Amino acid sequence: MTDELDAAGIRDPQLRACYLRCKRLLAEHDKSYYLASLLLPPARRPFVHAIYGFARHADEMVDGADAAGFEPWRDRILAELTAGETEDEFGRALLHTIRTWDIPLRHIEDFLAAMASDLTVTSYETYADLEVYMHGAAATLALQLAPVLGARTDEAVEAMRLMGIAFQLTNILRDVGDDLRRGRVYLPGEDLRRFNVTEIEPGRRFRELIKYEIARTRSFYRRARAGMPLLDPVGRPTALAGMRLYGGILDAIERSGYDVIAQRVSVGTARQLAIAVPAYLRSLLARVS
Repeated sequence: MTDELDAAGIRDPQLRACYLRCKRLLAEHDKSYYLASLLLPPARRPFVHAIYGFARHADEMVDGADAAGFEPWRDRILAELTAGETEDEFGRALLHTIRTWDIPLRHIEDFLAAMASDLTVTSYETYADLEVYMHGAAATLALQLAPVLGARTDEAVEAMRLMGIAFQLTNILRDVGDDLRRGRVYLPGEDLRRFNVTEIEPGRRFRELIKYEIARTRSFYRRARAGMPLLDPVGRPTALAGMRLYGGILDAIERSGYDVIAQRVSVGTARQLAIAVPAYLRSLLARVS
């Protein structure tokens, strides 16, 4: 990581420690995102780590024992980011990142608003309602990443936004069981009724519902992938690999017989490496071409 920090021009020892903290959190909890970040040139990687590290920290607070402290922390960190100075280790790395890449603060505001809603909102009546949540929870992260990955046109930024929605829908399907145990149901009420699912439990109707949601999710991946050629060549392998790694969760759900209640499916290490290693070689070629 020190080589990455040197390449990114990050010299301040305390700031470097903040970036390292973000990287460790990402590598521990979001291996797909972490592997995809390695496909970027070293000078860009720390900024991805800061964006996702901050997001993971917020998400861990909401879902953990410190949930009651989330809203005071959110209010404080937003005030500090607005003022341009913070001692929060995750906030400091993020502040440096948004300054470096001219990332609008509204994306962080929208993201934290979505995280706060998880404290009180336990279900969504319509897909339109859910999409509002997904914009804050995931599309805003993709929009923060857009300049780092080289999205220089409105069309390229839109492709990044669609990728964020695809990732969040994938998360929702993977985490049905975990969310249910937390008292949350992200599957839209209108979709439950469409398939006559009155209880979240295994069965033919529930499987048909998950098939339907997988098809919807894959449509977002297709639309996002169509816009990937618009990214800078150095950022394109990262976005494409991220979609292959995360999209593989949908394949794993299918292989499990659509059992997303009793287990949390994942993409195995061998499959991750089979995607990441060729993508890494392509990314090296893109840097020298």
